[in-house]
Amino acid sequence: MSGQSGLSQRELQIAQSYAGGETYQTIADTLCIAPSTVRTHLATIYRKLEVSSKLELATYLNGDAPEPRSQSEMAAVVSELALSLEEAISREKALSEVLRIISASQGDLDAVMPLILTYALELCDAEFGILFEYQQDGRFLANHTVGIPKPFRAWLDAQGVFTVSPETGLGRMNSQRETINIIDVKSEAIYQTDDPLRYATADLGGARSFVAIPMLAGDSLVGAFTIYRQTVRPFSEDTTRLAQMFAAQSVIALENARMIRAIQAAHS
Repeated sequence: MSGQSGLSQRELQIAQSYAGGETYQTIADTLCIAPSTVRTHLATIYRKLEVSSKLELATYLNGDAPEPRSQSEMAAVVSELALSLEEAISREKALSEVLRIISASQGDLDAVMPLILTYALELCDAEFGILFEYQQDGRFLANHTVGIPKPFRAWLDAQGVFTVSPETGLGRMNSQRETINIIDVKSEAIYQTDDPLRYATADLGGARSFVAIPMLAGDSLVGAFTIYRQTVRPFSEDTTRLAQMFAAQSVIALENARMIRAIQAAHS
């Protein structure tokens, strides 16, 4: 035992690494274990040391014990850690499944993209999602959708490849090459104009909160991974990071498909 309130040597190592600023993934890579195992250890560490945050953990390890907590407070901390662990495990399972699907798809984007979007919607608690393919010069094509309302889908089909204005979410994402997180699409000034995409998004799609994530292959924009909520429920930073993970997997699927097509063309 380590002497730190009954922590094992492994638990102490994880506690010190985490309090020192290392991520779950970095610790997992160093110890050759899964990130979910790191989280399980941290839940045990928090319970043993009666701490509830990284700051309290660092304070304890530096020799300053935090204020004692009541049993009810500690029960709440442990419950929150357990919920976080379950959510993290769900994310890891989803990522593993998406990678398996991409590997087995043999470049069939019509098979893999809806599944990626479906997982993203489930874990990000969003109603519908669209994967836009970038066509250069501010033009996009809605190639894959999941859960999208029929009027919005019909509008996108009728547009085909269309140009977005700089003030739209896609337009801002295109120019900034950064994630655009819109709290309420109807609260922005562009909604009061005649912009066709914003009208279709809000009135035909019923979207309110919206995230657009650039899909980048190196420095090149290849598409936009977008998810929508039909009530005003802004996407948190954690949820946005999760959606970025799915956007990155979508890029892998696109690049795999292009590579497979190139190989097939070379042998035809």
